[in-house]
Amino acid sequence: MLIFIFIYKNPMYIKEITAHTVEVETALIRFLGQLVSREATLTKAFLQELINSTNSHLFCAVDEEGHYIGMITVGIYLSPTGRKAWIEDVVVTEESRGQGIGKALTQYAIQFAKEQDVQSLMLTSNPSRIAANGLYQKLGFERRETNVYRMML
Repeated sequence: MLIFIFIYKNPMYIKEITAHTVEVETALIRFLGQLVSREATLTKAFLQELINSTNSHLFCAVDEEGHYIGMITVGIYLSPTGRKAWIEDVVVTEESRGQGIGKALTQYAIQFAKEQDVQSLMLTSNPSRIAANGLYQKLGFERRETNVYRMML
């Protein structure tokens, strides 16, 4: 699925990454640097594994000049309570923020999940990310009263 979106007169499109390229790898390393506080590493082998995964779907926003300006990942899994998905690793380049790209990526992920017959789409967002949390709520996500736990392995 490839769609074209016009945001404030700046055309861009969103595409699923299905092949490794140096441009994709470079863009993802740059995105990870903006997403996590620790040093971000991404090997060609891991990126290839991600791209080849049937449960993980990596989408990138690309501007009219071919520059990667944002990304979002949708992970789909089955559990006894149904087909579920998580949105992960949403990031837009610093210079492209405030133009609706994060919104477009999230709407794209929602539509993709619907097409995959997902019953429940979830995400987490740090409470300090006021704009992102407001966006997710405007798009129909409901804040849950639950604790999220993580164990680093």
